[in-house]
Amino acid sequence: MAIETFYDVMRRQGISRRSFLKFCSLTATSLGLSPAFVPKIAWAMENKPRTPVLWMHGLECTCCSESFIRSGHPLAKDVILSMISLDYDDTLMASAGHQAEACLQETIEKHKGNYILAVEGNPPLNEDGMYCIVGGKPFVEKLRYAAAHAKHVIAWGACASWGCVQAARPNPTRATPIHKVITDKPVIKVPGCPPIAEVMTGVITYMLTFGHPPALDRQGRPKMFYGQRIHDKCYRRAHFDAGEFVESWDDRAAREGYCLYKMGCKGPTTYNACSTVRWNGDTSFPIQSGHGCLGCSEDGFWDKGSFYDRLTRVNGFGIDANADQIGGIAAGGVGAAAVAHAAVTAVIRARHKPHQPKQDEHHGDKSE
Repeated sequence: MAIETFYDVMRRQGISRRSFLKFCSLTATSLGLSPAFVPKIAWAMENKPRTPVLWMHGLECTCCSESFIRSGHPLAKDVILSMISLDYDDTLMASAGHQAEACLQETIEKHKGNYILAVEGNPPLNEDGMYCIVGGKPFVEKLRYAAAHAKHVIAWGACASWGCVQAARPNPTRATPIHKVITDKPVIKVPGCPPIAEVMTGVITYMLTFGHPPALDRQGRPKMFYGQRIHDKCYRRAHFDAGEFVESWDDRAAREGYCLYKMGCKGPTTYNACSTVRWNGDTSFPIQSGHGCLGCSEDGFWDKGSFYDRLTRVNGFGIDANADQIGGIAAGGVGAAAVAHAAVTAVIRARHKPHQPKQDEHHGDKSE
């Protein structure tokens, strides 16, 4: 029996054509696409069968799943029950034990080369993978087997993408990001601890609509969500540029919403959509709630020192300099320019100076 399309499922649930097209418009908006893409999304939803998805869990805390089920655009229930065919998820599925493992095996055999493998968490490699056993087998073995027949592989969250806290020093279990285990095909990384719900559903929606992953950066992250720093769209950016910073958690600047850079905010070096998509249905994000960014979507953020250490090497005029220091730098620049100008002038004059014969040259003339 052929797998139903997304539109078939929506019609069976009593959803009208008008509501379906409205959903397509909202989906295009959430993906940052122009209205011209709405007909393409509608056509894909009407004609393409739902894609089977296997969702596997390694070493993790399940916060990625917790985030995913709170998606508002589109709703997680629409993604799970209508847009995809979630055939295996040992956290969300009703079956367990041998029945769950049978579902995994059946999906792989029935849809070889045509399913999406979504991975939450990472595999430990020490002691032959004995630190994470699922269904009686090391997780790393199941991961390699499922990935070998998958069409696309998605790494959900910082654990699967970078290793996260399990891979932080000294990493006794040798927890490893999945792209170091799956080496024969690209891994689409959706990092974060956890990733934003709408980013997760947006990536899946894009792949279902267009049949291929979105454009990725050199680290394998979708550019549409990880193409800019949090700092670039942060509403406190004006205070950063003006040199207005919070100096302690209870000072006047904190109450007035000044920049949190000096309190350790990692927004200037973190690529994510927190300051644009935000969390919990566009309600807020960490910086808006008064705490600096931890940089959880960047590689190795647990090993980069305290969350409250300020960053260094952040370009920007007036980050931590007062007016006297800025004036001193400017004066130094003028002085250096004057010295450089004098040196260049001396070289030019030397090139145009008339040639003065040396004393031995005169002696030579006389001998001849």
